[in-house]
Amino acid sequence: MAYDLITMGRIGVDLYPLQTGVPLAQVSTFGKFLGGSATNVAVAAARLGRHTAVITRTGDDPFGTYLHEALRGFGVDDRWVTPVPGLPTPVTFCEVFPPDDFPLYFYRQPKAPDLEIDAHDLDLDAIRGARIFWVTGTGLSEEPSRTATLAALAHRAKSGTTVFDLDWRPMFWTHPDEARPFYAEALRHTTVAVGNLDEVEVATGVREPHAAARALLAAGVEIAVVKQGPKGVLAVSASGDSAEVPPLPVDVLNGLGAGDAFGGSLCDGLLEGRDLETIMRHANAAGAIVASRLECSSAMPTPAEVAAALEAGAVL
Repeated sequence: MAYDLITMGRIGVDLYPLQTGVPLAQVSTFGKFLGGSATNVAVAAARLGRHTAVITRTGDDPFGTYLHEALRGFGVDDRWVTPVPGLPTPVTFCEVFPPDDFPLYFYRQPKAPDLEIDAHDLDLDAIRGARIFWVTGTGLSEEPSRTATLAALAHRAKSGTTVFDLDWRPMFWTHPDEARPFYAEALRHTTVAVGNLDEVEVATGVREPHAAARALLAAGVEIAVVKQGPKGVLAVSASGDSAEVPPLPVDVLNGLGAGDAFGGSLCDGLLEGRDLETIMRHANAAGAIVASRLECSSAMPTPAEVAAALEAGAVL
């Protein structure tokens, strides 16, 4: 059976402090969670009832074993999650200072296994057959993942909905100018681009939301989604449809993971054939729900939770 969604990219273990408003140096207890943006998107879509899988790599270690167990627990197919001997599974710490300060600390040295995805190991038929295929900017930051990502996109050749999560992480690149040519190449093969203001600027050189959306459409995508933080989200299609939707009111506990919940809901809405504004409203609600919770993957909402938030007009 073809997958509703296959994502490709980052995976790791999130170790999040169980005390909020406390500097990392003073935190004494942590929670352990499945993490990584592409992986969280697959989890988010699975929570919404979709058949999902992730292509990534872990260390050949106990944390890698934990990630397999967590994926299966969330209903995400882990057949393309393979170990890399000699490299540790990445670990990510964060600090939680609500409502808008959540520093991240990535431990991905000497190299993250998810950057060792090799084009020769890809199941290209499955990638081409998936209803949605999702890739990330981080996957373009190093070889062999860069070549594998671009090869997967080229083979898929826009045969279905193909989403490029711009996913700009400056610590993985030397300079935005280094990333831009690879982003441009990825955009040629994708139908939907998603990013915040920093990310669309890296991809297009333009920061103003409407101009950035037009630049993304000019680069070859059919739908451009620009996340504007407190101003909500802008979505523009090549057919001329557009929607600008404000955020859903929420008391933020931890903003990390909200974008991944947004992504999973975006995929669900595209699969469901909803109109652009409805897709954005559902995705905003999913992101707001996760922002109200400490964790990321295990915080992804169910359809009933998204519907309740939309009906209430806020996350209660």
